[in-house]
Amino acid sequence: MQTLEEYIETHQEGFYRLAFTYVKNRDAAMDVVQNAVVHALTHADSLRRAEYMRTWFTRILINESLQYLRKNRRFLPADFYPDDFACEDRDIAQKLDIYRAVGRLKPKLRTVVILRFFEDMQLNEISAVTGVNLSTVKTRLYKALSELKAEISEESLPGQPDRLHILDRKGE
Repeated sequence: MQTLEEYIETHQEGFYRLAFTYVKNRDAAMDVVQNAVVHALTHADSLRRAEYMRTWFTRILINESLQYLRKNRRFLPADFYPDDFACEDRDIAQKLDIYRAVGRLKPKLRTVVILRFFEDMQLNEISAVTGVNLSTVKTRLYKALSELKAEISEESLPGQPDRLHILDRKGE
């Protein structure tokens, strides 16, 4: 069984990526990860079962990210990227549109989308991380995807395909 220290050491890059998804600043993301690691190491005795280490630490990391945003009021403005952003690779431009749209979701909906599609978590893991029941997670995910589809469809030019297919997944 992997110890907490080993888990933290082997997953640092993923922690940074998740924190950056929230705070949108490299230095702030590193600070958030550092605070989450300190919090986890200080409260390691509250982890009752080692098999829940991922969900336990992810919850700490998300809480630290949200706490940082509350303290610093550093929300990504909707117009963070210029409208005339030119990109030669259509996939990158489409992903940027989706990324911006996800950033405009309400925090509870955004968290579910980030954990599901950016962190590749299963719905039951998201339920454990967020502390809400599975049906609520499913409802939030469905609502978030509906809002994203509507927003992205509005942004699409006539004749362009719906860009939400990037988020489509088989399985669940």
